[in-house]
Amino acid sequence: MIDLDFVPVTSQTWPDFETLFEQSGGPKYCWCMSWRELAGRQSSSGADKKRAMKSTIAAGTPVGIIARAGEEVVGWCSVAPRLSFRKLSPDQNDNEKDIWSIVCFFVARPHRAVGIGARLLEAAVDHAFKSGAAAVEAYPVDPDSPSFRFMGFKSMFAARGFHETGMAGSRRHVMRLVR
Repeated sequence: MIDLDFVPVTSQTWPDFETLFEQSGGPKYCWCMSWRELAGRQSSSGADKKRAMKSTIAAGTPVGIIARAGEEVVGWCSVAPRLSFRKLSPDQNDNEKDIWSIVCFFVARPHRAVGIGARLLEAAVDHAFKSGAAAVEAYPVDPDSPSFRFMGFKSMFAARGFHETGMAGSRRHVMRLVR
């Protein structure tokens, strides 16, 4: 098993995050802004989204964690307070406090299919609870889903102890873990 270190994305770790997203096959088109507030979302370029993410990080807003194998950044998980995202589910109760959400995974192509996603999930859950989360919520899909696969698969969350609490649209399951 590959040794991994997991660190939050901050202004100091921005260069690693940027390298991961800008590599071949990286999600430089979205910069993980799909579920975050962004004026002009429909017409925003990848560069606009990159600037917005960098500003969010510079403001000290938690956005997620990266996975490093030595000096190489191999993965990302977006985990942050739910209220830092746009509405993620039609049944979302914004009066609930200290709920963190996991909304995205990215593992660099050469490192896929070796369990890094599950390890990112474990590290994201630990990070959220250490940061004060009362519960962690996620919105994964079934493996045959034609969209939203970047949000992870339901089975990975179920194996970690998440329980389904509803649906967010026709494909995304709402799953929650409480400690």
